[in-house]
Amino acid sequence: QVQLVESGGGSVQAGGSLRLSCVASGNTDSRSCMAWFRQSPGKEREAVATISGGGGSTNYADSVKGRFTVSRDNAKNTFYLQMNNLKPEDTGEYYCAAGRYCSAAYIDSWGQGTQVTVSS
Repeated sequence: QVQLVESGGGSVQAGGSLRLSCVASGNTDSRSCMAWFRQSPGKEREAVATISGGGGSTNYADSVKGRFTVSRDNAKNTFYLQMNNLKPEDTGEYYCAAGRYCSAAYIDSWGQGTQVTVSS
């Protein structure tokens, strides 16, 4: 099992930036894929970005492409979500997650969530 702790959420005006961090501990070698999900009010939880174990493969939701960047520092067991040009529709609870592979069926470890609020 992997334990995940997010930080970096907050309130920002539209057009602003935030960087989320997620520190992983435990059996991290067994959960090489790291991902960010978000749940906005009235919407289902959606995958925002994923990054493979070596960091060489990333994927983004269409709604955040060109604005969000996912990265990882394996030496620190930490991964990040840099969010630029934030929009009100980016508001939601953001969760870091981990799994053996970057497929929804394999994501099985979750952080507690951090709130991001973007005002217009």
